Amino acid sequence: MLKRVWIAISLAVLTSLAAGALGQEAPRERADLIISGGLVVTMDERFSVIEDGAVAVRGERIIAVGPREQIERQYQAPTVIEARGQAIIPGLINAHTHVPMTLFRGLADDLDLDEWLTKYIFPAEAKNVSESFVRAGTRLGLAEMIRSGTTTFCDMYYFEDAIAEETAKAGMRAVLGETLIDFPAPDNKTFAGALRYAESFIRRWHGHALIVPAIAPHAPYTVSEEHLRAARALADRLKAPLIIHVAETRKELEEIRRQKGATPVQYLARIGFLKNDVIAAHLVYVDDDDIALLQKFAVGVAHNPQSNMKLASGIAPVPKMLAAKLAVGLGTDGAASNNDLNLWEEMDTAAKLHKVATLDPRVVSAREALWMATMGGARALGLAREVGSLEVGKRADLAIVALDGLHQTPRYDIYSQLVYATKAADVRTVIVNGRIVMRDRRLLTLDEAEIKREAEAWRARIERSVRNGAAKGAPRG
Repeated sequence: MLKRVWIAISLAVLTSLAAGALGQEAPRERADLIISGGLVVTMDERFSVIEDGAVAVRGERIIAVGPREQIERQYQAPTVIEARGQAIIPGLINAHTHVPMTLFRGLADDLDLDEWLTKYIFPAEAKNVSESFVRAGTRLGLAEMIRSGTTTFCDMYYFEDAIAEETAKAGMRAVLGETLIDFPAPDNKTFAGALRYAESFIRRWHGHALIVPAIAPHAPYTVSEEHLRAARALADRLKAPLIIHVAETRKELEEIRRQKGATPVQYLARIGFLKNDVIAAHLVYVDDDDIALLQKFAVGVAHNPQSNMKLASGIAPVPKMLAAKLAVGLGTDGAASNNDLNLWEEMDTAAKLHKVATLDPRVVSAREALWMATMGGARALGLAREVGSLEVGKRADLAIVALDGLHQTPRYDIYSQLVYATKAADVRTVIVNGRIVMRDRRLLTLDEAEIKREAEAWRARIERSVRNGAAKGAPRG
């Protein structure tokens, strides 16, 4: 018996040695997709960058990140994307926007916030915003974001159920908040109705692979304390995030101080609204005490530099926020006040704006700007365990970016090149949740030509409504 065992072992060893001599390798593991040969910018805690790297994907998740030779030796996949001469980066994260407002792009420019809202946007919304408007504007915004490498966005608007349906269909990831406001809104005419809608919306989309449903009370100056507390209670009961505009303008700061005897941040903290599930947009007018409160409650911050500049709202103290280790993401705001959903421009603007505002060229480095558009945004939205960096176990949300443009030549530092030189049109391929949604600049989940035709039809209708003097309506989401 022992002799037979030794013979079997000997044969196994000889077979293995013979296979090695013949150049045969151990069987490779299965992957569904491999992106190979690119410069992998992981945005992990060590800010690892892998020259001639690769990423392997199985199903919805990343299963390996490393040197190309190592990944190709260990894995095989039916789909391999050659990324030589390109950067493989985490998908960008738009931490604050109002996606359907793409249909109001350029409607009213070069105005301050109050005039822009009350004389143009409110009337246009009252006359035009419907479920069909929201679907058309959402499809337009989704296509624009995918083409620029954005894979996740945070939205607050009306008919959020329709936005969720269009987003899931297009294969994008989103935190979507149904707007609550103390005015009749396009989808719900009372606050109680909006609260019921929000609860139904959250229950429907809870646990979805791409959609995180949220509640979005508009702002401290448009939602009463009673209603802010009701929104907080619903969020606690359903374990849903809260999205809110906070301290966007000097007028808001002065109004809340006069009415509540506190800054907007201090007021929200006092009524128990602030927790680590809050995503606060803008935060332009905050002081050191406010930043300490935001840090204490681990509030996510959505910095919108271009929108704040265009509406002359002010400059958020982002260098101080970063120094306090706040979770700061970058947002575009809606295309009606920006006028695009391009995070490459936001990165470039954020880095430069704070340099000139502080007269210090060292603040908000290129690497920090890219961090805000990736891991910072993921942290702000409560998604840091799932997205924001290229690491094993995370969702396969990636963008492949060309690095060979004249405007990118020569290259010395990858962060500098991505933030200060790269454009949205340099994005070649986009993958969300392991699914290719754009390949070689061709959208695979959306019909770009039809989206443009639909948007032009809405433009004609919106122009007629503005020309005919639409009545003042409810504020934007």
